[in-house]
Amino acid sequence: MRRRSFLALTGLVAGLALAGCGGADGNAGALTFRNPLRIPPVLDPVPGADGVKRYPLRLQEGRTELLPGKTASTWGINGDHLGPTLRAKRGDRVAMSVTNGLGEASTLHWHGMRLPAAMDGGPHQMIQPGGTWSPEWTVDQPAATTWYHPHPHGQTSRHVYRGLAGMFLIDDDHDVALPRDYGTDDIPLIIQDRKFTPDGRLDESFGGTFGLLGDQLLVNGTYDPFFQVTTSRVRFRVLNGSNAHVYTLGFADDRTFHVVASDGGLLAKPAAVQRFRISPGERFEIVAAFTPGEQVLLKSFDGDSEVENGDYDVLKLVAAHQLSPSPELPDHLAHLAPPVEGTTVRTFRLNGTNINGQDMDMSRIDLVVPAGAHEIWELDNVTFSHNFHIHEVSFRVLDLDGGQPPEHLRGAKDTVFVPGKTKARLAVEFGRHADPRTPYMYHCHILKHEDKGMMGQFVIVQPGTEDSTARTLSTGHGHH
Repeated sequence: MRRRSFLALTGLVAGLALAGCGGADGNAGALTFRNPLRIPPVLDPVPGADGVKRYPLRLQEGRTELLPGKTASTWGINGDHLGPTLRAKRGDRVAMSVTNGLGEASTLHWHGMRLPAAMDGGPHQMIQPGGTWSPEWTVDQPAATTWYHPHPHGQTSRHVYRGLAGMFLIDDDHDVALPRDYGTDDIPLIIQDRKFTPDGRLDESFGGTFGLLGDQLLVNGTYDPFFQVTTSRVRFRVLNGSNAHVYTLGFADDRTFHVVASDGGLLAKPAAVQRFRISPGERFEIVAAFTPGEQVLLKSFDGDSEVENGDYDVLKLVAAHQLSPSPELPDHLAHLAPPVEGTTVRTFRLNGTNINGQDMDMSRIDLVVPAGAHEIWELDNVTFSHNFHIHEVSFRVLDLDGGQPPEHLRGAKDTVFVPGKTKARLAVEFGRHADPRTPYMYHCHILKHEDKGMMGQFVIVQPGTEDSTARTLSTGHGHH
């Protein structure tokens, strides 16, 4: 009711109905689930003599049969579409070699990774055609499902939509009895909506309020997918890799399952849910139980926001007649200290496509933050739906529109959905990689909004040097 009242009062009903360029009705009941779910290959190199794990990555153009019998022009990383699942362990020294084989400049951002700003892969680390970017850092954060995607200012929508994305899994020594056999009972699910032309090409009509909202779904690049379940419990690492679409995920039979992790890692304990909402850039890990021989649909249900419209069939789960036993879910997953509420409070007013009335300026530093700081960030969304991502940090959601967040939103996060005309309050923990000359980003992760300028920049500096830090940058550097 809140959504409908808001739309009626603001006169946006007609405009938002057109904004999606399709997708209002979803695909429910239209699939036959004929294609086995593609599982991206893992890239987990053995450390060299110097102890460094080296990951060769190439951005390239390709041709992919996304719809049966029809070929689309796509982009991929080490392949025609999407990229490999990267894997590293806490404490690993990792070195990326990212070569741009495209006909235009791009970047590769490590979304959810705690790392120095110069290695972040934002719009200041552009890779020119034929160039190679070689960031290197030590992984230092708990086990988590992170991901990587391009971040060129003004062009992120198009680059991600064409297929430049992949998961980056971090492991650690914290032993938890969760399914962990990648591809068998530990399954990545990169969910992306797409719209196709009649001949099977990708439709890139990014007009409207939110850009393109597709009327078909791909999971790991697979159209019309099924997955053969062979164990009594399966862990799904769910990434919303869409440009704008928000999904409310659950099973068609409304069974209860458990969220065990969010963006930044494990929850304190499994959170029982029947449905959960996931916006672009967010990740949740869920564990679901199955019985021998059953079949069930993972679905996305119509929601109460403008970017959550339509019922979608996502993935058919087909259980074998004999299932290997899985361990019981533990009652405790991780120790999460209470969020630290810092004394510095910052307010961010989320407008149509800007923050605090300002569009993104590559030469302007909006915030200077001392290394290791804890702050409160208040998000005030005065317009239609947005979500909010902060590079480098880990934050905890303190409240949503004045109420306590549900259990599955109480873990470490880096991206949060903020529906229209609502507020969110975050306890933000900043890292200790000080660099007064290289900024991190904060922005709406609805990619059209980001491209239109709904983004700001902050630098992390040594404590006590905030006042002497320059607030402007030269934008002529950082090209590879």
